[in-house]
Amino acid sequence: MGIDRVQKLRQKLPQQELDAFLVSQNENRRYLSGFTGSTGWLLISNQVIYIAVDFRYVEQAQKEASDFQMLHVKGDVANWLPGIISDLGIKAIGFESADISYATYRQLFDTLSNNQQQVKLIPTSNFVEAIRAVKETDEIECIRQAAALADLVLDHARSIIRPGVTEKQAAWELERCLRDNGSEAMPFDIIVASGPRAALPHARPSERVIGRNEPVVIDLGARVNGYCCDLSRTLCAGDSEATFSKVYDITLGAQLTALAAIKSGMNGEQADQLSRTVIEQADYGAAFGHGLGHGVGLAAHELPRLAPHSTDTLVDGMVFTVEPGIYLSNWGGVRIEDTVLLENGKVETLAKASKLANI
Repeated sequence: MGIDRVQKLRQKLPQQELDAFLVSQNENRRYLSGFTGSTGWLLISNQVIYIAVDFRYVEQAQKEASDFQMLHVKGDVANWLPGIISDLGIKAIGFESADISYATYRQLFDTLSNNQQQVKLIPTSNFVEAIRAVKETDEIECIRQAAALADLVLDHARSIIRPGVTEKQAAWELERCLRDNGSEAMPFDIIVASGPRAALPHARPSERVIGRNEPVVIDLGARVNGYCCDLSRTLCAGDSEATFSKVYDITLGAQLTALAAIKSGMNGEQADQLSRTVIEQADYGAAFGHGLGHGVGLAAHELPRLAPHSTDTLVDGMVFTVEPGIYLSNWGGVRIEDTVLLENGKVETLAKASKLANI
């Protein structure tokens, strides 16, 4: 499995006129090698595939990344990489510009220059992420399992969310339920945002006490074998008032429209526009401030992007969220989010949790 992924990366090297590629980003490193440690490097060329780790991870890397040649290294990357570059005759090496700091880049650049090595350091963006965007069968199965676990917990939330409970208490109970049922580390901090705080798309749970007849946005994910899902529901403990009913129905309609109409071959902007048009026609366009969705996999947020100006092409095998939302200051908000799979040209919703708002 890992070698097949390495081959896909190798096929991209000539497109960027690269002799080799240096991988530092955690999920990319795991995707290509299987190594789950928190620190390490991959060096991939058409001739070699190296994994470089310090003494803390040697044994782990030998077990998890057995297809890779082990380099037991010490110190910063600038201490050991120039020698390997010289031995392999590398003249152009790509690196992950979003992950490597400027300080590390300068250190490596200066070391190569001081050694009079004529090597081009080529910044790249989404070099591995673009490969990760199309999921393999085993990846999809892990995400299915994560979605089923999140479904269970979101349905359990209906017995947790009630007047008198604080947002923090509810969030902790949901996290405990996820852990008790087998989730690995949370893909992101759980959101429980009630009343006016539901207007904050990324609100952190607070000591606020949940009240009756007000919106409560819940956003959580589960992780299985490293793979994530991302689901949101908006609940109302009590009788929903007129504004809640109106906003909820518009948001749900926007989501259902997108779920029914997203097709393979669309780009991210076209998919986003499906929901955005529904919300704009209801005169709430300014209250939908984020994109429709994002890819989900080893990271909770990855390619593709479903948003205005996104040129990412949606193809079969991609897994992403569909999550329109309407957020009104001093009142609250509504978000409804499912993790979905694009397969046979159309969307399959992996999330099954109820979308009934009242509890």
